[in-house]
Amino acid sequence: MIIAPSVLSLDYSDTKTQLEKLKVSKATWLHFDVMDGHFVNNLSFGPHVLNTMKKGLDLFYDVHLMVSDPRFFSKSFIDNGADGITFHYEVMKDENDILELIDYIKSRGKKVGISIKPKTDVEVLRPILKYLDLVLIMSVEPGFGGQAFIEESVGRIRQLKKMITDENLSVLIEVDGGINEETGKICKEAGADVLVAGSYIFKNDIEKAIESLC
Repeated sequence: MIIAPSVLSLDYSDTKTQLEKLKVSKATWLHFDVMDGHFVNNLSFGPHVLNTMKKGLDLFYDVHLMVSDPRFFSKSFIDNGADGITFHYEVMKDENDILELIDYIKSRGKKVGISIKPKTDVEVLRPILKYLDLVLIMSVEPGFGGQAFIEESVGRIRQLKKMITDENLSVLIEVDGGINEETGKICKEAGADVLVAGSYIFKNDIEKAIESLC
């Protein structure tokens, strides 16, 4: 299981200490929730934050774009060290629009994923699954940390896993929202490969919380 701590919940008054704890933990990814105040009603941080953290941690830098203009943000974050870019299905015009952005991200040598909100039908992903490295299932409404896990997400994970298996693909399933030891186990059993957790990790003992998710 890949664990991706979300820096949205990082205590920025004690950043150095918390990043040092991540270094010795079992986390292998670091998750950046990028919000533009338009696609979601919140603002987070720009690419300079990722660039600064990149200097201190040997992790996969996983960027989740909750923005209305993923093309612009993709370039900015790739230029500053992102290893993977995930954008939202809901902001794209059509399949050609999606494929063009996928091609751009891959042309920069990065992993590419698509995220869907809780009410978006998983079936919309079927035509584009083969072009992706991962799919991010939002198990809360995007925009704010600390929300409760939406139970219906489990069925969506299973549905997506079946689609991937049926087509013999190697697409990772990432889950973000309300992840803790209990919900993480449920998601893992349903077929998740990557768990994103923010509040659960950074509001507890970082190493122990990550260990409990593995």
